[in-house]
Amino acid sequence: MAAWLSRVMPCYQAPRFCYASVMWKFNGQQRPDFAIKPAEDQESVWDYPRPPAIVDCNKTVVVTSGRSIIAGSSRAIRILETASPPTIYLPPGDIDFACLKEASGSSFCEWKGMANYYALNSSGQIVAWTYREPLPAFAAIKDYLCFYPGRVLCTLDGETVQPQAGGFYGGWVTADIVGPFKGDPGTGHW
Repeated sequence: MAAWLSRVMPCYQAPRFCYASVMWKFNGQQRPDFAIKPAEDQESVWDYPRPPAIVDCNKTVVVTSGRSIIAGSSRAIRILETASPPTIYLPPGDIDFACLKEASGSSFCEWKGMANYYALNSSGQIVAWTYREPLPAFAAIKDYLCFYPGRVLCTLDGETVQPQAGGFYGGWVTADIVGPFKGDPGTGHW
């Protein structure tokens, strides 16, 4: 199958042909030798499943830029995917859209579908993404926003979230998550 086809044909429609399903051997069932062993109060991203799981976030999420509170929620959703820190999606009702504007461009996730972006009104910097028409397995995050913790200040129960390395990824790194993570130096082949 041509590589381009795996980007337009979701894996749930053609799992035996999907590049992500065929080329990636880790799916949360067994940690690789290089994975950091989690402490009792931590999670390993290598225990997260593939395809990703949708779980409720049991922490309070606050997103700010400067002195402006962009979002605050105790109803967020975590997406857990092998090798990546969780991404935290906030319901649209908990977001101050007066701080944001739709941005141009889009990207495609083989699991979730087509993503669209939001930027800060004040700077024009892209700070979040959403799935307006997610693939059926991810309908729960329709219109929810996930913020890039390296571009705005994100906290979980008061802990400042660190951004996932690599610039492109939007994982939320906290003290209770261990890797190594996709996007870290030396992980380009993952």
